[in-house]
Amino acid sequence: MIRIIPLAAGAYVLGSIPFGLLIARAHGVDLRKIGSGNIGATNVARALGKRWAYVCFVLDCLKGLVPTVLAGWMLDLRDPGPGVLTGYLAVGCAAVLGHIYSVFLRFRGGKGAATGMGVMLGLWPYFTVAGLVTFAVWAAVVLIWRYVSLATIVGAVVFPVALSVGIALREDWRFAALWPLVLAAVVMALLVIIRHAENIKRLLEGSEGKVFQR
Repeated sequence: MIRIIPLAAGAYVLGSIPFGLLIARAHGVDLRKIGSGNIGATNVARALGKRWAYVCFVLDCLKGLVPTVLAGWMLDLRDPGPGVLTGYLAVGCAAVLGHIYSVFLRFRGGKGAATGMGVMLGLWPYFTVAGLVTFAVWAAVVLIWRYVSLATIVGAVVFPVALSVGIALREDWRFAALWPLVLAAVVMALLVIIRHAENIKRLLEGSEGKVFQR
């Protein structure tokens, strides 16, 4: 497990890279002075359009996916116990925390949704399956109601529920071994919701911006 420590540190540094801010700055735009001031893909869409927002989303997602996949290669996941899963999660959580509390931005950053999605897809198979269900729900909410923030909040709630249902339905997924994943899923969901407090306020006020509209 000692070898996980440098990987978690590297995941934090990788997660700290503010790709949205760098993309906007390359176009002569200070993203923190546009729209919500957030450095994520949604605000990149406001500043530069959908194409660059997709680029930002993919890069932010890779910040969580790559170190999590690397951690999986380093650990024996054929019959994982709580200790192995804790090390696995430490790497993914470090990437998310890097995005939220970037060392390059004086420990400020984005909301962690895209990087968290990368972690979900990379933590095979447990988070991956629940993550795919969450992504499907997220996409449906965006297409129906046009609010990315609402979709992210709903997805945050769905994710630990989907994981718990998967553990209950699959005989080879034992809660006694996988409880760290459930705990981490709940913590991640709460963190995402807390980071969207201002969005929740704007949603209740009816002033939250929509996507796919001129």
